Amino acid sequence: MSVEQGPENVDRLRWFRSSYSGSGGGNCVEVAAGLDAVYVRDSKVANDGPVLRVGRDEWATFIALTMG
Repeated sequence: MSVEQGPENVDRLRWFRSSYSGSGGGNCVEVAAGLDAVYVRDSKVANDGPVLRVGRDEWATFIALTMG
């Protein structure tokens, strides 16, 4: 896991807002799937903030642990 941008241009990824994010502009997390990783960012600072890069295997483990 890292907060550095990988070889993919994160501006060209298709970002999805988490279903757990409120519609009132509060805590909003966005996720995008790249070729080798999944990216996570705070939508309030999407253009200027950091992007968390998580390997696809690690992301699958995270989802399995949080959903199970």
